[in-house]
Amino acid sequence: MDDVTGVVLAGGRGSRMGGADKGLVSFRGRALVGWTLERLKPQLAELLISANRNIERYAAYGYPVVCDESPGYAGPLAGLHAALGRARFDLVCSVPCDSPFLPLDLVRRLRAGLDRAQADIAIARAAGRVHPVFCLCRRGVRKDLEAYLSAGERRLESWYRRLRHVEVDFDDADAFRNINTPDNLA
Repeated sequence: MDDVTGVVLAGGRGSRMGGADKGLVSFRGRALVGWTLERLKPQLAELLISANRNIERYAAYGYPVVCDESPGYAGPLAGLHAALGRARFDLVCSVPCDSPFLPLDLVRRLRAGLDRAQADIAIARAAGRVHPVFCLCRRGVRKDLEAYLSAGERRLESWYRRLRHVEVDFDDADAFRNINTPDNLA
């Protein structure tokens, strides 16, 4: 879509991956973030990467890298907050860096749900499970998100439920499978 900014969230500690930077972990011969970027890029006008370490390696993919404004690896919401501040467009779609199977129509379907519900944020749902890191939100939610983070809150689901939100159903639950651990990688 020619009016959507995307952000690949790669700013975590990788604690479930033994401290490895998950986006840079090799999967089927290349870094997880490479697979995610490949599937997301055709769906957007602008793409950002949110990272807090290995900045140069992420920048080598050719997209701007944004870092959390809050210290201490505050989670995916901190990455989304930074992206909302840097985005050129009013709509921002976020996905985790460890999602090499994400739907090729993710942005289009989240946008349709967002517009239909006149919501502030659209969240993906598959097989009855909500996947809140896969979301499309309006840039105007940044102020509310900033207040939420400033209060020490970190839970994505608690934050988005405070907003006008819609959950958008997807058929393929495997498309939202994350590679979080060495066992998942194997």
